[in-house]
Amino acid sequence: MTVTIDKYSGFCWGVVRTVQIAEETLAENTKVYVLGHIIHNPREIERLEQKGLETITTADFERIANTGAKVLIRAHGEPPETYRKALDLGIEIIDATCPVVTKLQERARKFYIQGYQVVVFGKKDHAEVLGVRGVCNDECIVVKNVQDALDNIDLKKKTVLFSQTTMDRPTFLEITKALKERVAAEVIIDTMESIATEFHAKDTICGQVSGRENHLAKFAAENDVVIFAAGKASSNGKVLFDVCHAANPRTYFIEDISEINPKWLEGANSVGISGATSTPQWYMELVKSALEGKVPIADYELTVIQ
Repeated sequence: MTVTIDKYSGFCWGVVRTVQIAEETLAENTKVYVLGHIIHNPREIERLEQKGLETITTADFERIANTGAKVLIRAHGEPPETYRKALDLGIEIIDATCPVVTKLQERARKFYIQGYQVVVFGKKDHAEVLGVRGVCNDECIVVKNVQDALDNIDLKKKTVLFSQTTMDRPTFLEITKALKERVAAEVIIDTMESIATEFHAKDTICGQVSGRENHLAKFAAENDVVIFAAGKASSNGKVLFDVCHAANPRTYFIEDISEINPKWLEGANSVGISGATSTPQWYMELVKSALEGKVPIADYELTVIQ
């Protein structure tokens, strides 16, 4: 049985940058905190915790104020209120927000100031969306699908649609199409009320997420079985797993090596391993070693690869 790791899988450049900043700061022997899980992958979180990184929330700011500690803002970003609170308490912020996310926040803020109704396709309580909500004074509308958009958006107001950077592009395009058709229909039905309606759709999905889809489908189809490793809380992990599973029904999602069921591999001559943009390369290598019998699936050590 051959085992192959998808060469296009693993950390996107935004996550690479965030982890690198964290490791460089930790190397300075300074106490470093991160606001929320640094990425949606428990194995990488464990590795960085072993190096001294501690996960906190804004509720911990008072406890660490004036201690000389540094707080890392992860790739997902934060709302303006977080920065204001840290400044008031004298906490040093290390901003590792992904530039793609920063750009989304800037664009959303610009349209909000211009009086647009800001709509975001995404998960309402996802860390990235909380940041976007924050720059819009929490007045934007978050939608998860076409029906949600049609039910909750007043298209008699000038509107702009954005996307959480890790969502799937096909659904974003479906929402865009449905809203454009609704605007056109309202103009025809009631020109006097709707002629001023203005609708813009801005595709802010990260190219490193959507750009992997075609290759991933091909990779999945070329293997008898695919093991997709990602954190269960990873939005792009869910998107990419669905792409993989659609191309090969024998695709299995795991967050931990211990979840691998040997029955999945029965009759397989080739097994592919892939992962989300938050899945570390070292962990996919560990999964490969487990499948090849070099590391016990049920009892492995995180320290095997550092």
